[in-house]
Amino acid sequence: MRAAVRCWNRRERALLWCVLGAAWGAAWGQLRYSVPEEMPKGSFVGDVAKDLALELPEIRQRGFRLADRGRTRYFALHGKTGHLVTAERIDREQLCRLVEKCVLRCEVIVEGEMQVYGIEVEITDINDNAPGFKDVDLEERISEMTLLSVQAGPGGAERPELVLAKALDREEASLHELVLRAMDGGEPSRTGTVRLRVVVLDANDNAPVFSQREYTVRVPEDVPVGSTLVTLTATDADEDTNGHVKYSIKRTTDLESEIFQLDSQMGSITVLRSLDFEEDDSYELEVQARDEGGHSDTAKVEIIVTDVNDNAPEVRVSSSLSEISEDAPKGTVVALLHVHDRDRGPNGEVRCSLDKDVPFRLEKSFEDYYRVVTSRDLDREEVSGYNVTVQALDSGTPPRSSSAVLSLRVLDVNDNAPVFSEARYSARVKENNAAGALLLRVRAWDADWGSNARVRYRLWEGGVQDAALSSMVSVEAETGALYALRSFDYEEVREVVLWVRAEDGGSPALSSNVSVRLEIVDENDNAPQVLYPPPAGAAPGAAWSGVELASRSWEPGSLPAGRLTRWLVVAVAAVSCLFLAFLLLLLALRLRRWHRSQLLPAGGGALRGVPASSFVGLDGVRAFLHSYSHEVSLTADSRKSQLRLSPASACDTLPAHPPPADPAPLLAEDPDS
Repeated sequence: MRAAVRCWNRRERALLWCVLGAAWGAAWGQLRYSVPEEMPKGSFVGDVAKDLALELPEIRQRGFRLADRGRTRYFALHGKTGHLVTAERIDREQLCRLVEKCVLRCEVIVEGEMQVYGIEVEITDINDNAPGFKDVDLEERISEMTLLSVQAGPGGAERPELVLAKALDREEASLHELVLRAMDGGEPSRTGTVRLRVVVLDANDNAPVFSQREYTVRVPEDVPVGSTLVTLTATDADEDTNGHVKYSIKRTTDLESEIFQLDSQMGSITVLRSLDFEEDDSYELEVQARDEGGHSDTAKVEIIVTDVNDNAPEVRVSSSLSEISEDAPKGTVVALLHVHDRDRGPNGEVRCSLDKDVPFRLEKSFEDYYRVVTSRDLDREEVSGYNVTVQALDSGTPPRSSSAVLSLRVLDVNDNAPVFSEARYSARVKENNAAGALLLRVRAWDADWGSNARVRYRLWEGGVQDAALSSMVSVEAETGALYALRSFDYEEVREVVLWVRAEDGGSPALSSNVSVRLEIVDENDNAPQVLYPPPAGAAPGAAWSGVELASRSWEPGSLPAGRLTRWLVVAVAAVSCLFLAFLLLLLALRLRRWHRSQLLPAGGGALRGVPASSFVGLDGVRAFLHSYSHEVSLTADSRKSQLRLSPASACDTLPAHPPPADPAPLLAEDPDS
């Protein structure tokens, strides 16, 4: 049994090559399709999504569109299917008049990847035009002496010509009417006709002759309208009317007839409108010179348009970000640019650059596309936004340039902890303050933005003795103000040391701490305690006791009033041990004076055998109080904080005397500050 052999027909082979070509092109960032001309709007061209290996959900997520070049758009991209379709009916003859292969180009941009892919679509020809003649009626004036000949066109190109099958005889027939039919090779073939009238003239011996068979003219594209490009010259050896030559353009297009004008008498060609090198860089005309006898000659005129740097580069932002996080990695794409110069050669060579000292750089993407990417780490606290200028400069003389501005806002990341305005805080607080009194304010600043910079405060560490910090001080979360929750007592608390934490609103939150020292300042809030003499009616054992310094030889009422005019009274305010030391020092000084003036006889003496020098100075006072005193009681208001001096040797203490009926003023020392 013979194996079946599958034969690929022409259409299948063409389709296979298209599929393979699209797959090969996709691998290199270039897709290629072909479509016949004159297809209706919305006709399928190619499955771009499939050829780029993109799934339909990805298309919607990443963003998928055709790049806009600001020109006529011949194609559209279907957003739901990823198909490339025609955006309008395409006429190949209109787009590619003198081009053998008509190719249209466009680009697809994938927004999420900032990636661009090129697409080439070849527009194939269909037999949609019949042959046509410029004029419906033609008239040829031929001399009866014209010889039979076939001429090649200028440059060797062949062209259809009307030739004589036999010699003409004007006397036999002065006019011949013919119909010329042209037929193309299309399927089905199309035809065109023209009526031809041949007028037979009387004999003319010489035909016009051009000075050149071909004329080549180079002209810049910015030549002024109305300028003469070239003047053709043809001569005829005949005389009179047979030697008069007229010029005409035999073969031209509608476009060329709109651009150039030939003077039939002078043979000069002038420009009717501005030339554009980018639109068409060359034109070819066929000019005929004819005399009155019907003799003619032809010449080819080639007009070459040279480029002038008359176009500045175009910079288009095809895709861009409006904001970027400050922690974006180096190399993040922020914009996709298309840079194009319609000029050619050096005039069309473009160099692109960015502003100096910006954290971005340019990278070549695809053909005329560039990507703007980050070149280093961003810091919003340093620069919160950028206006980056992209400049394109061509190589023409003089050079032309253009620019585009990218505006980019840097988004904040919580990368800064709050910073207190001072390294540490301290305040002096008077005792007996009111509960709720403002103690001080702490202030922290966060360099971040928005919620990342919102700072809240709270107590962190601290305390006094066994009391909880939260029972003594509070901090307002929003303002950092510290308030007292109770009244401080200097005799109980001299100093409060605590820590305040400032925490921002970022996620995760960042924080910092600062120490706060509150120094409690003493106030005169304790009245002096008169220890002796006791007040009238005081019960024994009351919260006071005193000492009277007196000689054993004194009689009641015998205390001299001249030298010691006041009672010496020990009064102690239970405020501070420092005040007690100060009181003892004053007491020692008074005892020294008293010792010299009252207690000792002229020849010296002692108190019950104790030398007087033993009671001089602070140590002497202490010894005196120890030997000759009752009890020294330090009473702190109602809290009964007492310092007791042991009355172990009180047996030597003089008995206390009741106060006199009219005592002298008492001197009470108050050690409150």
